Amino acid sequence: MPTLPKLYILLFSLYWAQGLPVGFMTHALPVILRAQGVSLAHIGGFGLLMLPWSIKIFWAPWVDRFGHAAFGHYRSWIVPTQLLSVAVLLGLSFLPIQALNQPEYLLAFFVALLSMNLVGATQDIATDGLAVNLLHHAQQHWGNTFQVIGSRLGFIVGGGAILWALDWLDWQSTFLILAALVLLNTLPILFFKEPHRPKHTPSMTEAESFSWQKVKNYLAYFYQTPNLAAWLAVLITFKIADGLSGPLLKPLMVDLGLSFSQIGIYVTMLGAVAALAGAGLAGFSLKFLSRAQALLVFSIFKILSLAAYTWLAFQYEAQRHIEAWIIYLINAAEDMVSAMLLVVMLTLVMQYSRKHLAGTDFTFQVSLMATVSGGLYSLSGIFADMLGYADYLLAINIIAILSIVFILRWISYITKRPSSAV
Repeated sequence: MPTLPKLYILLFSLYWAQGLPVGFMTHALPVILRAQGVSLAHIGGFGLLMLPWSIKIFWAPWVDRFGHAAFGHYRSWIVPTQLLSVAVLLGLSFLPIQALNQPEYLLAFFVALLSMNLVGATQDIATDGLAVNLLHHAQQHWGNTFQVIGSRLGFIVGGGAILWALDWLDWQSTFLILAALVLLNTLPILFFKEPHRPKHTPSMTEAESFSWQKVKNYLAYFYQTPNLAAWLAVLITFKIADGLSGPLLKPLMVDLGLSFSQIGIYVTMLGAVAALAGAGLAGFSLKFLSRAQALLVFSIFKILSLAAYTWLAFQYEAQRHIEAWIIYLINAAEDMVSAMLLVVMLTLVMQYSRKHLAGTDFTFQVSLMATVSGGLYSLSGIFADMLGYADYLLAINIIAILSIVFILRWISYITKRPSSAV
């Protein structure tokens, strides 16, 4: 078993590598598209690129079942997928950004990004499975803190730094740098010796890839107790507000008049730094708050941050001047709270993952949240175009408040049975 510092560095590097391309697609791409005059509806449609993160549960059982024991069960998946990500990034560097208005280049761009997400989602299954098996209960919140810090650092570079660099570097150079960073973050897993994984003989349901019937059978685990059923409801509702607001926030800043450099440095990068601080604060706070208490408190903070964005939208539609530093502050606060909430949520997801099905259980829970978020992301641009920023964000706030009910219901079950409290 590796020492704790080496283990946390390993997890940090894996999630950083994962966050680099995702940061580009979720933070830089919407800004680039909006600056080119693309509608909110079409920007929302690019949420389809994240489809592999929603459906990865269908091949997660294969990652749990098959692996090269001598090389390391999960390591034998992680190393090849990271090298494939490097290859895709190298390929993207040769696609001219100026030609993306041509259908054939746009299609090639879409396919390349979709392929990168497919590879990244598979790497994520293996990394989550490895983390669940390596981290003890008392280490889980710190392990997930380093996970969020790593992924947010990826967002800083893949999202903010890319926007900033496009003002003074060419397209090819920026993607070559991204490829080099992913390759650099492959070194820790190359020199890591994965502990032997206890052999588990899977049942037919576990061993085979998922069909809809097998999904139904698998879901039976989450209906065994009221606690688990209530937790499933939290998973389903947790990302509704994020999915609905996702396509709006960065385009709103473009419409407010911020430049690529401003959005890259003072919004994306500063916001990601705030998220790093939030992740560390969340890990520290879990020494004093239970996981359930932290989930509730941070969810309320999230609603307040969305309310601040709603105020910003009303000011924009009233054509009132807004100081840039206020926009930066609201964005940083929202990113910090989101990171705090994510650390707590991932810690709970890990707690509800069974050791012998680590990759599958963790992936199922995260994929469920991603499916809700991604589906709503793809549709929300249409509603935003219809309602406008302000009214739509106001509706999202109301939905976020209603989602608290499911957290309170789950807490009521775990507090009735002290042995299941978290």
